[in-house]
Amino acid sequence: MLDKRGGPISGQPNWSAGFMPSMFQGTLFRPSGNPILDLQGPSHLDAVAQRHQLDLLAQLNQKHLDERPGSRELVARIETYELAYRMQSEAPDTVDLSKETQSTRDLYGIGKQPTDDYGRNCLIARRLVERGVRFIQLYSGGGHLEDTWDGHESIEKNHGLHGAEVDQPIAALLTDLEQRGLLESTLVVWGAEFGRMPFSEGRDAPGRNHNPYGFSMWMAGGGVKGGMSFGETDEFGFQAMVDKTHVHDIHATILHLMGIDHEDLSYFRQGRQETLTDVHGRVIREICA
Repeated sequence: MLDKRGGPISGQPNWSAGFMPSMFQGTLFRPSGNPILDLQGPSHLDAVAQRHQLDLLAQLNQKHLDERPGSRELVARIETYELAYRMQSEAPDTVDLSKETQSTRDLYGIGKQPTDDYGRNCLIARRLVERGVRFIQLYSGGGHLEDTWDGHESIEKNHGLHGAEVDQPIAALLTDLEQRGLLESTLVVWGAEFGRMPFSEGRDAPGRNHNPYGFSMWMAGGGVKGGMSFGETDEFGFQAMVDKTHVHDIHATILHLMGIDHEDLSYFRQGRQETLTDVHGRVIREICA
């Protein structure tokens, strides 16, 4: 789900399937209007006729696939037709927030600024979790520089703006998941690709540059310990020094919490077995419940 100001700079590769078949890539939700394009089928075609049409198409595609075994892209295309049909059946109800109570909308900050947009995304995320969607990604900030958390001009102005947009909706999402008994089975991860330097960019420059050496992420629910922190930077907040972890460790831990051993699962691609964290990564067991 994108921010109203746009998506990440590199666009579609952020929700692609990487080296996995394209049937595993994400589905983009737009930040305004209908979240998913073409959810409504043609007016002249009812659900029964559309189902017959797709069944015939599946038979023809399967015959084509039988003659070309191992074609991953063809398998992905066949799966895409079925995914689109299921989304036409289920997604309109999922994104209809009018069915939520006013108290729930108020909890997420919907209907007021600056929380309305991110609050809507968080509430849709909860509705997706309820319906069994296994992976949901929300973007805060879109485009470049001050439209994101990239606070080069003023760290206080930048983080004050974006923090105010997301603070209440995130708290609401965690509270709502917990009240519905969903938090224990839902891992929530909040983070970015780097942090900010502990010093300004220069004289009369209140912004801060990128810092890949020491920064924080947080996790909640889904098998992690609550109310604890792990790791420390030096006294200036510049570089991780105690219990330092790497992004590969974060990935290995997330996979572990989802029941996947990152060292066992691999995928053959371009002559080698690709593992999910390359050849690195350890599970951070100290944060696991």
